[in-house]
Amino acid sequence: MTNATANLLYSKEHEWVLSLGENRVRIGISGYAQHQLGDIVFVENPAEGDELTANETIGTIESVKAVSDIYSPVSGTVVSVNEELESAPETINEQPYDAGWLVEVELSNPEELEALLNEAEYQAFINEGEE
Repeated sequence: MTNATANLLYSKEHEWVLSLGENRVRIGISGYAQHQLGDIVFVENPAEGDELTANETIGTIESVKAVSDIYSPVSGTVVSVNEELESAPETINEQPYDAGWLVEVELSNPEELEALLNEAEYQAFINEGEE
């Protein structure tokens, strides 16, 4: 477990969630997911003000291999979008837990965080899938 990921929660769709306090979270895709996708060439994020519903599609990530849906691990309102990804989508490959974040969301149902996996649970989930 690295310090960068120690406080993250994960969905089984390989998105991570970082609590920013005040019912606000930052969402990105895991290092595992970006590695599986390969070189990312385009990201379609939701817009500021969009309402998200947990486990529903909020955008897509296109890599040289495939186009994959991005699922929101939580419900809420998009309050910030990582505009840097428009011109530099490869940032997700280079820094999936830092500069490669996708959106920040104001939670409408903070209890949804309890359904997400911690770092150890997520690692076990990935390892099960690779056996």
